[in-house]
Amino acid sequence: MDVVIVGGGPNGLLLACELALGGVRPIVLERLTEPSRVPRSNGLVGQIVRLLDRRGLWERLSGKAGPPRPNKGYFMFAAMPLDLSLLEDSPVHNLPVPEVKTVEVLEERATELGADLRRGHEFLGLTQDVDGVTLTVDGPEGTYELRTRYVVGADGAHSPVRKAAGIGFPGVTHDRSTNRTAQVTIPSDWIDPATGALTVPGHGPILPFLPLRSADGGFSYAPLPGHPPLVSTVEWDEPATTEPMTLDEMRASVERVLGAAVPIGPPSGDGPHVLRRINGGNTRVADRYRDGRVFLVGDAAHVFAAGGTGLNVGMQDAFNLGWKLAAAIDGRADVLDTYDTERRPVADRTITYSRAQAALLSPGEDVTGLRGLFGELLTQPDVVRVLADLVAGADIRYPVGDGAHPLAGRLAPDLDLRTSDGTIRLAELARGAKPLLIDLTEDGGLHVEGVEIVRASADTDVRALLLRPDSYVVWASSDPRPGQAGLRDTVEHWFGVPVNA
Repeated sequence: MDVVIVGGGPNGLLLACELALGGVRPIVLERLTEPSRVPRSNGLVGQIVRLLDRRGLWERLSGKAGPPRPNKGYFMFAAMPLDLSLLEDSPVHNLPVPEVKTVEVLEERATELGADLRRGHEFLGLTQDVDGVTLTVDGPEGTYELRTRYVVGADGAHSPVRKAAGIGFPGVTHDRSTNRTAQVTIPSDWIDPATGALTVPGHGPILPFLPLRSADGGFSYAPLPGHPPLVSTVEWDEPATTEPMTLDEMRASVERVLGAAVPIGPPSGDGPHVLRRINGGNTRVADRYRDGRVFLVGDAAHVFAAGGTGLNVGMQDAFNLGWKLAAAIDGRADVLDTYDTERRPVADRTITYSRAQAALLSPGEDVTGLRGLFGELLTQPDVVRVLADLVAGADIRYPVGDGAHPLAGRLAPDLDLRTSDGTIRLAELARGAKPLLIDLTEDGGLHVEGVEIVRASADTDVRALLLRPDSYVVWASSDPRPGQAGLRDTVEHWFGVPVNA
């Protein structure tokens, strides 16, 4: 086998899709015999939404036609409104979709592309040598061994693959906060029909999807389409308990945080429904994302205590690793070491994002004062731009060397390209997961072997773009007649040098 992926969640299934697009038929081992119906994440935010559009998955997940539109209203940062209308071009894209549906769509797509999904197969251990990896697996018919060239652990925060490979998982565990979340019903007359706000007598209106911080904790109300509303609280310095979570406990927590009771009832419709308590949190990043022929993606590589960013970052790991593994297996190029050097700094950046929010949500009058000053800064467009880019992950630039074009190392913009066959979005051209050279010069004079060339015109000052299969720009020029020596060197480095050359 070429690649075995351990874990059939969103990250593992997306990686399977990427490998299949690159010509590799992966095996996905999933311990569960059927997809979990337990509610987890409720949506995706930022760059990952644009990347899913590059694979034609936006429409499947959103149920909407056309490209994703940026959020030009409000978002949130540490329970403070982030006014995106202050920006000329918002980088924040939202895709409200439950994780159950994300898994369903990705499993369907991976199967269409030929991935071999094996449910009820549990990873037990591995040994690796210079030529490959031998896995021990417990399947429906007993224990067996599986030999493969590469293994990817997409098996969660407690990753057995990570542990078997001896990869450390340093970080911080804290027990200062208690988070409670439940799907509930709320009387309709408590909801403002104009704004969707939850109006709480004795407290006031609470806007949907905008977390609230009070001196006694935090609260949020999320009326997700097609699902019972989700309410959440966070409180500090509570004694940990292992008793099952109850709706009465949720009601009491809401009243403590808001200083007013909210008549929440049991959720309607078929379950399972969310009713959980999480004591404390973890912020950890693997000390390396690669150990020989073993790789990590998603929660197996990183977990974050706050910010709700884990799945967004994990799915981008899969986009980054998939084409690189496929290129190495095909013998075209070996750039596998760039997976760690590109993606671990993203996790470190996300830790900054997570910890900053946690600090601004903490109790205490000093934090209240800090939030007041921070709120004043959030009226400044330049500050909103910095935080919006941070929220979206748009401030990440992969290493491309000094003096490179400003677009190099960044996700390619979705240009409308006017070609001889008509107008097409760049995002639609990226769906084959192949390297692309977008030639926007007047004479269409760029020539290079090894990549597909699209000659077009567009409303941009850029004259040429070279895209990796994951849609990140590795070379660009605004020169009307770009020099081709640098272009050829870049193509050769990323796409054209056989592993054995």
